[in-house]
Amino acid sequence: MGSGLSERDDAVLWDITCPNRPSSVPGVAMAGFGDRGITPPGLRLIPHPTVTLVLVFGGTIAVEDAAGRRQQGSFATGLGFGDALRGLQADAFEALQVRLSPVVAHAVLGTTDLGDAVVTLDDLFGREAARISDRLGELSSWEDRFTLTDAWLARRCAATPRVDPEVAWAWRRIGAGRGTVRIERLATELGWSRKRLWSRFQSQIGLPPKRAAKLVRFDHAVHRLVAGQGAAGVAADGGYTDQSHLHRDVVAFTGLTPATVVDEPFLAVDDIAWGWPRPRNFRGRRGP
Repeated sequence: MGSGLSERDDAVLWDITCPNRPSSVPGVAMAGFGDRGITPPGLRLIPHPTVTLVLVFGGTIAVEDAAGRRQQGSFATGLGFGDALRGLQADAFEALQVRLSPVVAHAVLGTTDLGDAVVTLDDLFGREAARISDRLGELSSWEDRFTLTDAWLARRCAATPRVDPEVAWAWRRIGAGRGTVRIERLATELGWSRKRLWSRFQSQIGLPPKRAAKLVRFDHAVHRLVAGQGAAGVAADGGYTDQSHLHRDVVAFTGLTPATVVDEPFLAVDDIAWGWPRPRNFRGRRGP
């Protein structure tokens, strides 16, 4: 079983463990994060075209949203929150992070309209949130934790209506086109009015379709920047009108420029935690 170690090991802020197999629920990805004692305060949470759940079952994680509200413990973030969320404290923690396609998130949460806020899982799930965190803490292996969480998500999906198939189709088309598809064309292909698509999409996905496409386009672009590609080429190939357009989007979503965003820790671990097939049981080294 490969370790997944890379030349960047010493820059990784967390121990990361990945499941041995994909989730049984399409549109769900999971990874385990453990504290290495070097997480800096004020860490940015980079927007991503998924709804994110962070299930904390050991130690402390505290975050702050755009309104300055501080939340501690397990939480969820919505789509496209922009340069707003900060991790204020992370001490001796273990947490299982779940990325949900907004199509699946609607079934898991009953909503995807989380806006720019950090929402505690207690607020979303009531006592169920504490029960799942307690059970995760009782398990000794990450693989057992992934299995438990996967079964929990599957049960919630089975018990809750999903988004309209037309809305799910529009979301998939936006993803497949890397955010460059014209929204008016989607409405035409669906046989819907523009107003109807906007209304259904926003109520069920959590963002209006144009904003969702902007987020997907940004996500692809920023990961190409992290991979070392030049901003001019990324802008030209990514559907931006010019390099200034790319610059404005990166600043809007992260508060950083294309030249500086590449050093963000959350982006640096994306290929480790979320690539598939994934390096299994990755553990960053604890010393030089």
